[in-house]
Amino acid sequence: MPAELNIKKIAMIGCGSMGGGMAQLFAENGIHVSLEDPSSDQMDIVIDSAKQAGIPADRINKHSDYKSLCESLDKPKVLFFSLPHGSVGDSVLGGLMPYLEKGDIIVDCGNEHWENTERRQGKCVTKGIRYVDCGVSGGYQAARRGPSMCPGADDETLSLVLPLLRIAAAKDPQGKPCVGPVGTGGAGHYCKMIHNGIEHGMMSAIAEAYGLMRTGLGMSLDEISNVFDDWNSKGELQGTFLIWISRDICRTKDEKGQYVLETVEDKVVQDYTGEEGTGVWSNTEAVEHHVPAPTLTAAHYLRVASGDRHQRALIQRTFGVGSGSSSNNHTSVFPPQKLDSVHDHAAFLETLRMAVYTACLAAYCQGLIIIHKADKVCIVPASFWHSQAFARLKASRMTYKANHFNVNYAELLQVWRAGCIIQADSISGNLLQPIYNNGNATNPLLNKSIAEDLNRGFPHLRTVVAKAVEGDHVVPALSATLEYLKYQTSTELPTNFYEAQLDYFGKHMYDVKGEDDAGQPETGKAHWEWKPA
Repeated sequence: MPAELNIKKIAMIGCGSMGGGMAQLFAENGIHVSLEDPSSDQMDIVIDSAKQAGIPADRINKHSDYKSLCESLDKPKVLFFSLPHGSVGDSVLGGLMPYLEKGDIIVDCGNEHWENTERRQGKCVTKGIRYVDCGVSGGYQAARRGPSMCPGADDETLSLVLPLLRIAAAKDPQGKPCVGPVGTGGAGHYCKMIHNGIEHGMMSAIAEAYGLMRTGLGMSLDEISNVFDDWNSKGELQGTFLIWISRDICRTKDEKGQYVLETVEDKVVQDYTGEEGTGVWSNTEAVEHHVPAPTLTAAHYLRVASGDRHQRALIQRTFGVGSGSSSNNHTSVFPPQKLDSVHDHAAFLETLRMAVYTACLAAYCQGLIIIHKADKVCIVPASFWHSQAFARLKASRMTYKANHFNVNYAELLQVWRAGCIIQADSISGNLLQPIYNNGNATNPLLNKSIAEDLNRGFPHLRTVVAKAVEGDHVVPALSATLEYLKYQTSTELPTNFYEAQLDYFGKHMYDVKGEDDAGQPETGKAHWEWKPA
């Protein structure tokens, strides 16, 4: 194990909101930062912002080429990437390679796909360069004040960089840094990817609750802000970042005294513009690992529909409403109605709070199950190797893949305690962390305390969804969570009819009731000639 490094100089390659914010944060903490970005103006913005923050001028400087950038650093060189996902990182790494030496360290803080990260790790290891994949959460505000950091690498490399990362990382309510050795290989970016999937599920549930309060109950923005404030101050949603900022969003006014929220268009475009791929990837991972994650998936579909407002406007016109112009404000074929049947608003708001909590907890559970499935070896029963299903698997060139991320779930939950979008003190700190601290890294739905909370939330979720359906409100994440709890806790699904259909037209086989003791996902042993040839 090498001696601990005293890192005093770093490079920040990529000076957008995250890279620029982190550069200033490190500089505030006494680290000398060399900037590199294709845009000289962008680097100037970071330098000017640092001056306004009172950061000494000699702490941050800019470079226009990799050679001078690398020459400005100590040995071993420590370079941070804050780059768009995709091929950009490969281009930057290729440009840096002539100036890198054995022992140099790259910390990739972009929202990168984990497989790209592992490919770059493979390129670096042959030259003795250490490559850390480090998912960074929280956005620009967290980058300036302290983000959560999710690093993945070998133990030796992590031991070298963790002291530096702890300087800048967010601190939980007890003052502990929200950074730790999450795992190996691409574990850091994988877990950050799933973090964003959980984030989307939580955001959708809260937005749906806002819609129910605003239109369904006819509440003012100030009243809704007070509700969010109350939810964030105590109970199951206490210390939830997304609830906290929802309070501020509802209260904020512009210089004319108009509520800013009332000027915001319903158009989430990040999935279209390429700013973010994590939502797509997290759902792809759920499907590939056969993990039902409907809270995450329904939330993502809402984002996708939201982004193409132009298409929605044209569809409206086809249905006989609106002009087809996307500039028309808040027109609906099935407009959400006042919930006139709700007479006790205080009681309904408490029910809504519990419904939102249940959806948020379910999103957490779904995300952790995806990570666990991706991390571990799939145990395949011996009988499967000779089954028709395995023959189809081989024919389609699909494989059971384990990534061996060696995820440390206790460290991961500590990373999520502060400085990230899914910060939820009650969920991650009070409920989940004690479970995973005891080494129970399995399906969280198998834990008694989680089952008890989801059980408590179920009737509240059912009431809210029923009222929402009655009033034509848009509640995809809440309703998907309700269905999730129903089918994940049932061994009597209507899919026996589905199985019969498959056997009828495709001879896909089925198991006879009472004869499938294990219930494993294996091909059945029975077939019926539903219609003899």
